[in-house]
Amino acid sequence: MKHKKHTKLNHPNLGEFGRNEWAIIGTVCSDIKTMAFQIIEHLQGEYRLAYVDADHKSADAEAENGRDEKSAMAFGATLEYTDKISFHRFDEERKISKFQFRQYFNEQDGILVNGNHFQAKKQIVVIDARKKESLEKKLDRLTDVGLFVLTDGQTEIYPFLKTHLPNWQTIPTLEISNIEGLSTSIKTELIANKASLYGLVLAGGKSQRMGRDKGLIDYHGKPQREFLHDLLSEICEETYFSCRTEQISELKKFKTIPDTFDDLGPFGGILSAFRQNPDAAWLVVACDLPLLDKEAITELVERQNHSKIATSFYSEETDFPEPLIAIWQPRSYSVLLQFLAQGYACPRKVLINSEIELVYPKRPEVLKNVNHPREADDMQAFLHGKTGD
Repeated sequence: MKHKKHTKLNHPNLGEFGRNEWAIIGTVCSDIKTMAFQIIEHLQGEYRLAYVDADHKSADAEAENGRDEKSAMAFGATLEYTDKISFHRFDEERKISKFQFRQYFNEQDGILVNGNHFQAKKQIVVIDARKKESLEKKLDRLTDVGLFVLTDGQTEIYPFLKTHLPNWQTIPTLEISNIEGLSTSIKTELIANKASLYGLVLAGGKSQRMGRDKGLIDYHGKPQREFLHDLLSEICEETYFSCRTEQISELKKFKTIPDTFDDLGPFGGILSAFRQNPDAAWLVVACDLPLLDKEAITELVERQNHSKIATSFYSEETDFPEPLIAIWQPRSYSVLLQFLAQGYACPRKVLINSEIELVYPKRPEVLKNVNHPREADDMQAFLHGKTGD
C-alpha cells in the first residue's frame, strides 16, 4: 500500500480570498476601482462585499519619505490596531499568504479583486483598448471567465480571447455603464452559490443525566432520534446522525457522521460534520427536544441568513441563542476552530460572540429540552393528553 504523507481532508471550495470572488481585469486600475465601488454600492445592504487592491504609489512614497510618524509602525511595531468608531483598521507588517487572507475574508459574501495585481477564482474581463496588450500577456489568469464588459467604443471580443476561451460565445457581455446589470450578474451568482442545507441529528451523547439513551425514547411512535431524522429529511438535501463510532452499527440504515473530535460533545459533532462537508450549511438539532416539529424547523429555515455565521432560535429559558437547534453556515467552520484553538468548545459561546441571525420562535415551548427521567415522564403525560392517545 502506498504511504500517504498527509491525512486526506475535504477542502472547502475556496479561491485566493474566499468562496465567491471575482478578479476584474483588462482595464486601468482606476476604472477597476470605480466599477467595483459602484457594484458594492448597488448591492450594499443585501450582501457583505469586500474589495482587494494594491497601492504601489503610497508604497513608493513611504519608501522615499518614511512612514507616518504618528503611526506605531514607524517605531517598529509589526501590528497596529485602531478603533475608528464606525470601522476597524489593522496595519500589519508580514507576508500574507492565501491561507491568512481566507481568514480575513471568511465572513464576506463576495470579494471583488483588482485583477491587474491579484488573481481570483472567477474573472470579469473588461474589453479596453488601453490594456489590450497587457491582457494578452495575462491569459493564464483567465481560468473561469463569467462576464465580458465592453468599455465605450468597444463592440468585439478580442480574437486571442476567443482562442483562449472556447466557450466565449456563452459568456454574457455587458456595457461598463450598465452598473445595474453588472450588479445583477454578481447577485445572481451569489444566490446560485448559497450552501445546500444538510441536516444533522445529534445522537452521540451518553445521556448520563437521563440514565438511558435520550434518542431512543418514544414520544411520537418511534425513537426520538428517528422522529427528528424524518423531520429534517423532509426539509434538507441530506440528513445524517452525528454519533459515536460504536453507534454506527446500530444506525446502519442511516447516513452517519462519527465524531472525529473526541470528548467535545455537540461542538465536536458539528465540527465533524463540517470536516465531512465543509461547503454545506448544517441544520443541527439535539435529540432531547420532544416538542420540536416541522412548523418550528420551517420557521427557522425560512429565516436563514446566509450572510451570518449561523441562524439560531432565541431561548427564553437561558436568555441566549440556542446552538442545538440552529443552522450553521459554512463560514462558521473556521470560526468554530478558532474558538477551539483558544480553549473553548461551547457552541453557545460561539453564537454569543459572533454575528448571527437570532430568531424569536412563535412557540417558545418547542425549545423545551428533557434531560431527566422525571421530565421524560411528564413530557409523555403531556403529549399523551394532548394527542388523546
